[in-house]
Order: sequence, then C-alpha cells, then structure tokens
Amino acid sequence: MGDLWSSLSLTPSEAIAFAAICFAAGLVRGFTGFALSAFGLALAVLIIPPVELIPVMWWLEMAASLVMLRHGWGGADMKAAITLVCGSALGLIIGLSVTTSVDAVLSQRIALCILITLALLQLAKIKIPHLASQPGTVATGVVAGIATGLAGVGGMVVALYILARNDEPAKMRATLVAFLFMGSATSILTHLWFGTMNTTSTLRGLAFVMPCVVGVLIGQRFFTPRLQPYYRPVCLTLLIGLGAASLLRSVI
Repeated sequence: MGDLWSSLSLTPSEAIAFAAICFAAGLVRGFTGFALSAFGLALAVLIIPPVELIPVMWWLEMAASLVMLRHGWGGADMKAAITLVCGSALGLIIGLSVTTSVDAVLSQRIALCILITLALLQLAKIKIPHLASQPGTVATGVVAGIATGLAGVGGMVVALYILARNDEPAKMRATLVAFLFMGSATSILTHLWFGTMNTTSTLRGLAFVMPCVVGVLIGQRFFTPRLQPYYRPVCLTLLIGLGAASLLRSVI
C-alpha cells in the first residue's frame, strides 16, 4: 500500500478525503450537468494545488461525460457547443500559461475567487443578453477556456451563457454535457503540451474515477422535474460556502 500512496503523492487520509470529494462532485455533475470540477476544486484545493488538480479533474470530467452521453447528448445545440469548444481551446492556453507561471498559493486564491464569483452570478440568475449572439458565443468559449486553465471551472462560464439563452432545462443540460465532453477531448493536447498531464496526475485521475462515476450515476437518478427548482440553488450556495471557507483557510 505504501507504494500506492507514494505513486499518488498522497497520504492515506488525503486519498480517502479526495475519494469522498470525487463522489460528491460526481453527484452534483450527475444532477446539474456541470460543476464537477468546481466542487472538486472548492473542496480539494487545500489537498492538491490547482496546477496539479486541474489535470486530475480532466479524467473525472471525461469519465462523467462518457457516462452522461447515454442520456445527455440528444437535444443539445451542437452548433453552439462546437463554437464554445473552439473558443475554449484558445482560452485554455492562456489560462494554463498563467497557472503554470505563478506561485501555487496565488494560483489557489485566483481559482477560488473565480469559482465564488461565477457561483454568485449563477445564484443571482444574472443574464447577459449579448452572450446569446454568435460573437458572444465565441467570447464565452474563450473565457471558459481561461477559467478552465486557471481553476478548472469552464463549465460554469458556459452555464452563464446558456442561462442567457433561456433554453429549456433539458436542452441546457444537454448542451453543457456536449461542451464538456468535446472540450475534454480537445484539452488533453494542451495539458500534454504544458506538461500538466504527467504520470502522477494520470494515476490520480484513474484511481479516483470510480467514486466520481458512482456519484454521477446516483445524481442522474435525482434529475427529476420535481427536484430541479431546488437542487441547483442549494448546490450553488454550498459551492460558494465551500469556496469561501477554502479561501479563508488559504489566507489565514
């Protein structure tokens, strides 16, 4: 077992805590269609620094997307999803450039501030009408890529874009799932280029995929019209609280 913890660069208690975090993040992703990385970062950023955590989240996002494709691909706005992915590919280069060049503590605080701000905007149901245009779609993709590179929370940027479009909940969720799957498929090349996807991050990702997938499967069972009006605000409120608590601990 000692070799296992050594290969993951985690203590046994850290590994157990991270497995629980992956399960919780998968649970949220299964219901809302996004926020897996946001929850993972809010809870795990004090265990693993963002520059190491973001590539681990790539494995979890890809696994969750593959599970959700069975129910979430149909009905997606594929033109918007593809445009967002193209913009995100450019933005990810910018975001990772910053993340890999600043101090780990500063990167952690930047990531948490972005997470809290995006969650607050969604909780307040802030709509930015211009985002629904074609230029707005491209701009959203670029900003989502930057947010992914800095904090792994590009899905939350895209969620704000979808909110501005006033789509049906099922279509919103499907478009998010399509974006996250295609974005994960293309971003692996950028991670390899920057060296953030290495042996340790790969082993961590593969080791913690299972609790995440179990969470996704359970979360999907709760995606019902009866619970939908309540679950999202509860998740966002919890996310803000967790992010604020991690930020406070980081500062102190």
